[in-house]
Amino acid sequence: MSRDGEPPVSEASGAGPEPPRAGDAGGAAADEAGTVDAGDVGTGAVLHAEVRDALAGLTARLDRERERAEHREAVIDRLHEENQRLRRGELQAMLEPVRTALYRLHDQARRESDRLRAPDLADAPDPRRTAALLAALADDVADALARLGVERFTVEPGAPYDGSRHRPVAVTPVDDPVADGTVTDVQSDGFEQSGKVLRKAAVSVGRLAEPVPAAEATHNGQTTNSG
Repeated sequence: MSRDGEPPVSEASGAGPEPPRAGDAGGAAADEAGTVDAGDVGTGAVLHAEVRDALAGLTARLDRERERAEHREAVIDRLHEENQRLRRGELQAMLEPVRTALYRLHDQARRESDRLRAPDLADAPDPRRTAALLAALADDVADALARLGVERFTVEPGAPYDGSRHRPVAVTPVDDPVADGTVTDVQSDGFEQSGKVLRKAAVSVGRLAEPVPAAEATHNGQTTNSG
């Protein structure tokens, strides 16, 4: 008989402290797993937010860089267009004297042509007048070139031949040794700019004739006398 009037508990009956029930163990495990899963979800959400913010910042930075690049391209295009416009203006201003000279040449040539073909022309064309007109035309062309910075230079017969400024177009035999290697005739003037020759003057150059050997001269004389 047990204490306090409780009925005796027999060991054979198997009665004793009850073991924990399966339902209670499963509930505890589930509570622990739920706590762990909630922590993982919270950490994943934080990482997701950080990645999203980083991508958003990178996208914004790329957008700013693209806007800067487009702005630079627009500035470069505008500067290029302005530069081209200025160059065209400078070129037109530089060519204006040339156009003016060409207008004058055109008018002179047209007037002379009209005069020479006039039906009431009584006198034959004067060669000296024609020569003076052509010389004036050449001077006008030289003046127009001078306004572009191109200067005409002339060569006088008898001047020493200079390969840097003269272009030989013919050879003239000469008997005087002094005339050997000198300019004997001028076909056209030369042109230069800032000391640089743009076109050489076309000239004829004198070359000393080779002397005929005495034996050949005697032979030729005998042949002539025998004939």
